[in-house]
Amino acid sequence: MKALAAGIGVVFLSPILIASTGMMMASSADAVQSSGSFSSCLTDIDTDKVAEQVTKILDGASGKNVHIKGLDLPAEQVPNAQTIVAAGLSLDVPKKGQIVALATAMQESRLRNLNYGDRDSLGLFQQRPSQGWGSAQQIRDPVYASEQFYKHLLKVSGWQQMTVTQAAQAVQKSGLPDAYAQWENLATALQVAIAKTFPGGGKDADQGKQPSTSTTGCTPGQDGSGFGRIPEGSVPKGYAIPKNADPKARKAIEWAMHQLGTLYQWGGSCTNSHGPDPMGRCDCSSLMQQAYAHVGVTLTRTTYTQVNEGKAVSPAQLKPGDLIFSRGSAARPEHVGMYMGKGLVIEAPRTTKPVRITPLKDWTILAARRVL
Repeated sequence: MKALAAGIGVVFLSPILIASTGMMMASSADAVQSSGSFSSCLTDIDTDKVAEQVTKILDGASGKNVHIKGLDLPAEQVPNAQTIVAAGLSLDVPKKGQIVALATAMQESRLRNLNYGDRDSLGLFQQRPSQGWGSAQQIRDPVYASEQFYKHLLKVSGWQQMTVTQAAQAVQKSGLPDAYAQWENLATALQVAIAKTFPGGGKDADQGKQPSTSTTGCTPGQDGSGFGRIPEGSVPKGYAIPKNADPKARKAIEWAMHQLGTLYQWGGSCTNSHGPDPMGRCDCSSLMQQAYAHVGVTLTRTTYTQVNEGKAVSPAQLKPGDLIFSRGSAARPEHVGMYMGKGLVIEAPRTTKPVRITPLKDWTILAARRVL
């Protein structure tokens, strides 16, 4: 597979050995990204259209008449994306790993081989010489940088069961841990388009599937946006718990809905949210705990521990009753809600706010757990 690199005019460098995982601190180029960061997901990605435009660039088009949503400089960005995919194929990294790498480079550098960044961060992945990623010259080599990203990713235990943003964050240790999610759909489309240009590159078992739902849950028609503005404490018109919901999940959702409109109380037990004692009201994790307690399922008390309950599920495959986590980091999230189906989530949001139903599009999902 090393011959793949020669086909795109790059030379693979011998990788350096990384002494320990403590040297994996590739800083996110937050300062570089702040001016161009998207505030919402790229949801309307047309995979066939992306493939058409990518082919033009790879066939030598200038980029002047090439338009790919999310790529402002396709003549520069597409070849860099091709290098990342080629490096992944040469190392036999699965398709998902290539998507993680592409999404990471999009967030860190917008797929540009930068000679600047936050502190001493450089290159496509904003890797730092001071943190053991290699010399500045090595990091500026797109092939070397890509190989190093993959080598670190493959050392992350269970990365293939993580969401794209969790896997990227496990490598990058970014100050913006949920930022990678917004690029998943575009990264998927690019990987599909580019991999097909290499011999055998399109053989991955899931190669022909559409891009998965990103970790922000913003796939059109499944993100709750169709309900419009939802008044706090109310049930949106037209919502009903899906008929195929697990019976216990249905009862847990119903119990949680009975708490709608009651005020949030940090540390509240959620044992009497309608009563006079503020400490009987709900915070985010006690709402989850008590909803499931009423169907005979025991959950631990805090968001920090609930993120380890049950089993991990992809945000693209949420079912009613699943717990979804946001804010903070994937390992230590600071907020939890319950997926209700139809793109809606019930939550106890924060002080001064009532238990309410919100659309999934308003969530940046760091983790999701199925407790049934």
